[in-house]
Amino acid sequence: MKVLIPSALYAYTGGARAEADGETLADVLADLDRRHPGIRFRMIDEQNRIRRHIRFFSENIQICKLDHPLPATGELIIVQALSGG
Repeated sequence: MKVLIPSALYAYTGGARAEADGETLADVLADLDRRHPGIRFRMIDEQNRIRRHIRFFSENIQICKLDHPLPATGELIIVQALSGG
């Protein structure tokens, strides 16, 4: 599956696109972390929940649960909100 990476995480992947495999969002993120160590922690917290500033989209649908199934040939879009003051 193709994964679109937000610019704040390019340091892990080296760019805007990455590849990862898995049947669910959790599986894809685990594979992405295997290929790019440390990236999962930036999106998933210590309680295994999606961090508040991260959104996942696949097939034009926001994914809110880690057990959400993903198509093998689809595209996962990761969006990271920016904040500051």
